[in-house]
Parts: sequence; C-alpha cells; structure tokens
Amino acid sequence: MKKLIDKLVIFILSAALYITEGSYIYMIIPILVSLILSALLSYLEDERITTGAFAAYLILCLFAPVFSFFIPLICYDAVLLKKRWIWLLAFLPLAINYEGEFFLSRWIIAVFIVTAYILKHRTVSLENLRKDYRRLQDDAREISMRLEKQNNELLEKQDYEINLATLTERNRIARDIHDNVGHLLSRSILQIGALLAINKDEGTKENLRLVKGTLSEAMDSIRASVHNLHEEAVDLRTEIQKLIEGFTFCTIKFDYAVETSLEKNIKYCFIAVTKEALSNIMKHSNATEASVSIREHPALYQLVIQDNGINSNYKSENGIGLKNITDRVAAAGGNVNISTGKGFRIFISIPKK
Repeated sequence: MKKLIDKLVIFILSAALYITEGSYIYMIIPILVSLILSALLSYLEDERITTGAFAAYLILCLFAPVFSFFIPLICYDAVLLKKRWIWLLAFLPLAINYEGEFFLSRWIIAVFIVTAYILKHRTVSLENLRKDYRRLQDDAREISMRLEKQNNELLEKQDYEINLATLTERNRIARDIHDNVGHLLSRSILQIGALLAINKDEGTKENLRLVKGTLSEAMDSIRASVHNLHEEAVDLRTEIQKLIEGFTFCTIKFDYAVETSLEKNIKYCFIAVTKEALSNIMKHSNATEASVSIREHPALYQLVIQDNGINSNYKSENGIGLKNITDRVAAAGGNVNISTGKGFRIFISIPKK
C-alpha cells in the first residue's frame, strides 16, 4: 500500500509539471502509457520484466522527450534491484537532450527521480523493519509458548514427584509400624499366652485374658491401618512402569494420561490385567512391538493393551488368564473387549463412580 501511495505522489508531481509544460494535442498518451506500465510493473514484480520495461521506456524517451516527464514514476520500480546502479540510467535521456526543449523542466524531473529513489528506499526500509518486527513477535510468541509448555511439564513432573514421595513415605511408615509395633504386640500376645498356660489363679487368668483381648484388638487395628496405608501408597503409573521395564520380549510403549486419583480396586485391576496381558503376549504372540495406554475420560477410565503380533495358535475360549481378566474387570464394574484378529488387543473401560 505504501508503494502505491509513493507512486501516486510521484505521478501527481510529474503530471503537474507535465501539464504546465505540455502544449500538443496528444498529451494524454504519455500519461496513459506511464500509468499502464507502472501498474503492470507493480502487479508483476518481476526483476527481469522491470529491467526490460525500464530500458524500453528510456529508449522511448530518447525518441519522444515528452515521455521524460514520467521517468520518475517508472524509475521508482527500478530502484533497489539487484543491479543497484541501474536506476541512474534514468538521467540518461535528460543528459542527451540537455539543449532541447523543456530545459528547465529537466532539472525538476531530475529532482523527482532523486525523490523517487528516496521514497522507494524509505518504503522498503520500513517494510523490512515491519517484517523483522513481525518475525520477532512470532519468535517471542513461540518462545513464550515453549516456555509455558516446559513450565507446565515441570509443574506436572513436580506434582508427580511430590505424590510419589508421599506414597513412598506412606510405605515406609506402614513398614515401620509392621516391623516394630506389630512385632512388639505379637510378642506381648505370645507372652500373655504363656502366662495363661502356667498361671493357676482364675482371677489372674481372667485379667490376662482381658489384656490379651485388648492387645489382639490393637494388633488387628494396626494390621488394618498398615494394609490401608500400603494400598493407598500404590501408584498405578509407577507399578505399570515397573512391569514394562521388566518386559523384555519386545519393545513396548507406555502412555499414561490420568489426572485424578483412582480407587484402589481399579488400580489393582489394571495392574493385574497388565501382568496377565504381558504374559499372554510372551506366550502366544510373535509381536515385535506392543503398547500400554491408560487414559482418563470424563465418565470412565480406559486401559488398552495391544501388540502387532499374530495370535494364530491362541484360542480365547481356552484361556484361563483371559477369564481371570474378564472376572476382575466385571468385579470393578467395567467392560472388557478382547480381540486376537490383528494382534493381541485388550480394551477395558471402567465407569467413574
């Protein structure tokens, strides 16, 4: 748009000078020729065509000096070509016909040519600056998006590591309670049992029975607490990752996309199913690649295990392992779809409660 405005300014200046000097019947011809040629050059924007048209127009000016009034308009397109000096040829018709008509106007035309050069150089510089600015904007936006993505990944990793550390600490606490407090209570119960066996006084025996009952109740409570702590400390992603790391039959891809905390029955179901599925792949498949995908959807959890092998020797109706998988999924309230047509594939979905 700025180039068109520059051309319009140059054309108005050239036309004003031309009208004041022109005095023949075909005055409109140079105006039309220069306008059409300038419009074509703006549309085509081809360097070879621009160079050829500029040279042809200069030759025309040598034979018809009246066309020299619009040299600045045509020269505008020849400025800043690969051959930077070519625009200087615009002064050639003015120099050759120096002693001819329009003597004073030639100096003004020369000033207009320099003006065309300045305008073109300024406009191109502004366009380059604008392109550089937009490129910097795009680069800055891309860098910002990349940094935001990396920041989100770091936050997710941090959350995962914090959760993993919490679960590990729960396991440690449960183990310490089981190994220390549990053993002490068990020893106390055994000691009271021994006292009951050797003591003859019924009153003392009754009191010992009450203490033993209290200790047994405490032992049961501790067992339940340790069991719950251990179950809550099971991290599905970590457990599945361990199974995959121990699976050396073929390469396996793991995709985990679960944000919320799963119920313990779903976690144990997915772990057991994954174990059985990987075992079936080793026994019945000649796969070279397998995948395990666990995803969370708005209404359900999904587990997909598949490989690219051929299970031609495997019959699903005779598979005890697959029956166990079906029973486990049904107990968790889910659905299972097992196929062996194009590789071994298990598709499980368990609705959220």
